[in-house]
Amino acid sequence: MALTGDTVLRVENLHVWFPLRRSLTEIIKRMGRRYVRAVDGVSFSLREGEILCLVGESGCGKTTTGKAVMGLVKATKGSIYFRPSPKLGKLLEEQGVRIENGFVDIARLSKRLLRIVRRELQLVYQDPYSSLNPRFTIRYILEEPLIIHRVGDEETRLKMVTKMLEAVRLTPVEDFLERYPHELSGGQRQRVAIAKAFILNPRVVVADEPVSMLDVSIRAEILELLLELKKRYNTAMIFITHDLAVARYICDRIAVMYLGKIVEMGPAIKVIEEPLHPYTRALVSAIPEPNPENRKRFREVPIKGEVPSAVNIPAGCRFRPRCVAYDKNASVRPQCEAEDPPMVEVEPERYVACWLYT
Repeated sequence: MALTGDTVLRVENLHVWFPLRRSLTEIIKRMGRRYVRAVDGVSFSLREGEILCLVGESGCGKTTTGKAVMGLVKATKGSIYFRPSPKLGKLLEEQGVRIENGFVDIARLSKRLLRIVRRELQLVYQDPYSSLNPRFTIRYILEEPLIIHRVGDEETRLKMVTKMLEAVRLTPVEDFLERYPHELSGGQRQRVAIAKAFILNPRVVVADEPVSMLDVSIRAEILELLLELKKRYNTAMIFITHDLAVARYICDRIAVMYLGKIVEMGPAIKVIEEPLHPYTRALVSAIPEPNPENRKRFREVPIKGEVPSAVNIPAGCRFRPRCVAYDKNASVRPQCEAEDPPMVEVEPERYVACWLYT
């Protein structure tokens, strides 16, 4: 995947494996330790002001990928290169951090150094009801990141909090500053969570299904707000969702994940309107289609069975047991059974991992 001068994040061959506790029988028989391979070789890059969507079924590894980028879970293998601002880069160098070509590998940083980097790496959680401390006022919730990173004095911080509440349209500001989370609606709570993520003007924001727990009537408003803030601050965003309709609306590019790997990636409109990977086609076929003429467009490409266990990933192509294209194309079956397909660029900015395209 080509890098450009405005790349702010580069993930290379990321693996996140969680060890399983061995049973007494496994210990006696000296069997090797087993792992949940939540993320199993993910690579992508992110440019300034770009929104990249990670989509897929539950358990595909998209949230774990986002947490690894934030340093909330430790990478088993691979690198996560982040380009800090000049000011943060200088601070990291003073702490003895090695910066190469403007990038720092945050997968190798200690917890103390990660805390410094998180000034420019922020997260919007899925659940607005549990992500805000119920004992803190809205003012303190938004002021806390500023206090942690020693930004300004009390008067300056209050001005920043006020400005951020106005940006997320919680006005008049005076009515919200001294409220507690339980006094707000779900949509208002999520606006506070978004304000908290953007108040430090981060370079990258990871939004983990930020509208999935909200009422349908206000989802569009929250998506519009995220787009507005992204444009205002030129923030890059990793947007995690299982909803392709939402992904098409908000994202510049889509990366489709299946069982810990990205199987297709490209411009949002192309991935949805012209899906290449059999799994992507199955996801697109599940989108409700209001136009009767288009309802059968991808219905000829269903999907079989259930998602295999991330502990026992199938040999060869991990999608093979559920792939109808595998059943229909005898010429590629030996490859599908023997080896996981590599990610190849089939056209500019369009990548797919399937033996049908190699």
